[in-house]
Amino acid sequence: MANRQQQSSSGGGYSSTISPSNLDTSKLGGGFGAPPPPPLIQPNQIPSPSIKTPNLPSPGNGIPLPHLSTPPGPPVFSSPLQPAAVPFRTSPATPQPIAPYSSNSSLPTSSPPPLNFSNGSQHQTSDLTEELTFAPHADSPNLLFSAHKVLKQKKLANVPSLGFGAIVSPGWEVSPGPQIIQRDPHRCQNCGAYANLYCNILLGSGQWQCVICRNLNGSEGEYIAPSKEELRNLPELSSPLVDYIQTPTRRPGYVPVSESRISAPIVLVIDECLDEQHVQHLQSSLHAFVDSLPPTTKLGIVLYGRMVSVYDFSEESVASADVLPGDKSPSEDTLRALIYGTGVYLSTVHASLSVAHAILSSLTPYKQNVPEVQRDRCLGAAVEVALAIIQGPSAEMSRGVVKRPGGNSRIIVCAGGPCTYGPGSVPHSLNHPNYLHLQKSALKWMDNLGCEAHRRNTVVDILCAGTCPVRVPLLQPLTKSSGGVLILHDDFGEAFGVNLQRASSRAAGSHGLLEIRCSDSIFVSQVVGPGEEAHVDSHESFKNDNAVAIQMLSVEETQSFAVSMENRADIKSNFVHFQFAIQYSTVYQADISRVITVRLPTVDSVSAYLESIQDEVAAVLIGKRTLLQAKSFNDALDMRLTLDERIKDVAIKFGSQVPKSKLYRYPKELSQLPEILFHLRRGPLLGSILGHEDERTVLRSLFLNASFDLSLRMLAPRCLMHREGGTFEELPAYDLAMQSDAAVVLDHGTDVFIWLGAELAAQEGKSAAALAACRTLAEELTELRFPAPRILAFKEGSSQARYFVSRLIPAHKDPPYEQEARFPQLRTLSADERTKLKSSFLHFDDPSFCEWMRSLKVLPPEPT
Repeated sequence: MANRQQQSSSGGGYSSTISPSNLDTSKLGGGFGAPPPPPLIQPNQIPSPSIKTPNLPSPGNGIPLPHLSTPPGPPVFSSPLQPAAVPFRTSPATPQPIAPYSSNSSLPTSSPPPLNFSNGSQHQTSDLTEELTFAPHADSPNLLFSAHKVLKQKKLANVPSLGFGAIVSPGWEVSPGPQIIQRDPHRCQNCGAYANLYCNILLGSGQWQCVICRNLNGSEGEYIAPSKEELRNLPELSSPLVDYIQTPTRRPGYVPVSESRISAPIVLVIDECLDEQHVQHLQSSLHAFVDSLPPTTKLGIVLYGRMVSVYDFSEESVASADVLPGDKSPSEDTLRALIYGTGVYLSTVHASLSVAHAILSSLTPYKQNVPEVQRDRCLGAAVEVALAIIQGPSAEMSRGVVKRPGGNSRIIVCAGGPCTYGPGSVPHSLNHPNYLHLQKSALKWMDNLGCEAHRRNTVVDILCAGTCPVRVPLLQPLTKSSGGVLILHDDFGEAFGVNLQRASSRAAGSHGLLEIRCSDSIFVSQVVGPGEEAHVDSHESFKNDNAVAIQMLSVEETQSFAVSMENRADIKSNFVHFQFAIQYSTVYQADISRVITVRLPTVDSVSAYLESIQDEVAAVLIGKRTLLQAKSFNDALDMRLTLDERIKDVAIKFGSQVPKSKLYRYPKELSQLPEILFHLRRGPLLGSILGHEDERTVLRSLFLNASFDLSLRMLAPRCLMHREGGTFEELPAYDLAMQSDAAVVLDHGTDVFIWLGAELAAQEGKSAAALAACRTLAEELTELRFPAPRILAFKEGSSQARYFVSRLIPAHKDPPYEQEARFPQLRTLSADERTKLKSSFLHFDDPSFCEWMRSLKVLPPEPT
């Protein structure tokens, strides 16, 4: 029986490489002849409403708070941002829409080969792709290809240094929304593909020909029509993106629920081994978090140290908890006594808000004189108890009515140190003689716990903070296997509080399945993202279904999958087809089947293919394939050399040799790609910017799962300079932006830096207005981003400015003509200003982009 304690109330990708069994696995992995990496799984992420942070510097950012009679107004943004020099676009970083969506599509309008029938009968055939145009979904794409054309020649198309593929965002909500169909889809009885706008249709009989396997299928008379214009009224035959929706009312045995979104339970699992300063910050973040929850949300609170304390919401006058031992997993009898007792461990916010605040106010600092790293923390046992109270009494599953919560339940662990006590723990000291064996056992235990959480539709997120190493490799299996995310923070303050709210409110679909089908001449060689290869019995199978099927651990808006593809042979046809089908259940208890069908033209011309390449998408695909293999610091060093080889290989195979020289010209069509890869090479993902390997491990895991937009920002930062009147000009992320009279915002995905030049910082009123404008811009750029980045502000010459400088390309050593070509804003400076800027740089050995390219015997592409 659980013990009872009372306290007086007073004022914390796993990417999966999916290799279908029928594919040539010797080619998987994206490297140069390297074997495919072993399967991994990676945390997930999604945007949600943000906490608006104040537009003033925080006490620890190194800038004194200016004293003004009135606060500075918000910035006035130029519309659009003033043009930037290549390689960065002035609009949000979103590639052009793929060819089928374009109103100026150059796709061939000829029909596929005619249908053949054994009975000799004649039918009128309709190809619906003629004369059709589509509005692009450029602002919120579900699908981005690395090129809008496909090379016919297998040898060139499969050059691994460049590659071909797509970024798929299954949960991204497009605007305007997709065409909605409230009926079962028509699917090919041979391969399982869905009917779509590129199908040939026999108008007289309503039969349709599959674009993937060319099989002829019936439509139960639905596609019988006098003309193809009539068929265009059907969404699946007129739009490349459709959602088939089965609402709960159509499901047998459905029990009606409210129309509003169904709130799944949230259990906070809180580390109670924190020092006083951390406890104060954590309490502030937790109080704000509880206030932000919807009134109908069920909340539970669990604390852990050497014991597990489960708080009882039925006690209103005091913070009361049932206490369980943390040295072992709770027995079934212990959990039964807890759950069937008189305590209320999950309660709606509207009924128990004051009790929740009283519980959080009762948190106290760690009292014993023991170093942080040596304190006993039974994190594993605490998560087991949290899972039990979410599941509740098994009697609720009786009488044939199965509870189906909307989306996933969520456990959020607030951790300040490693799990060093009870199940899933490791010794306090890394020098323990049996540490490696105990760590191996703990990793397996944590992975099993994560799998059990996923089986129960519960996501485990771990939000860590403080200076004590949490031993990331031990905690990652728990988050990855449950579909959650692990995030590191400097402290339990502002950024931690924002992520706490965004973690809980991000919409998560469940029971997700992604199916990818391609024309016979194309096959999927690798998939990187938050999922694992689906079991055969987990989805509907067809006679000759060659689809790549991926089980998604959760379905969230800012996740994505990087899909690499190759030519199976030389392509004979004028176009190839791709179909992506995403099936999942929403938080409204509706079953969605989202189908995206794309047709891309094929070309013989290498130049035409290169011109169709989307540099940013190609860079993200290369980045994810590269980071998948960078599991340690030594691996990261190897991957930097691999990027060098990629640059040389692309120049040799697709560029041209300079006459009478050993130099090669990089293809002019790929002007942005090498610079983005240079940022990757020297940035935090592969470089040595970060101080601890745990930080790089977490960053790598986030990147492998991240959406296209966040992935691109993590690869290459976006640089915006503050201008008079509150406008911002976008510039290349070069150190030439560090002009002493300016303020600069650098968005690097998980970090946003605000740099104030010394001259500007010396002018109190002007610097205050610039700083406020920069903070407002930083908040707007990251308002829906998850994880929420930390926003740091500092002055030129301060110790913290090194974070900013290290992420900029060092171009100050380049000749003036190259500087102006790649950073045209320099032309607006006077001779004196140019001299002052040049003299402000300290000498160090890092090569510039141009120096790096030339060291590889490659001439950098001219900026366009």
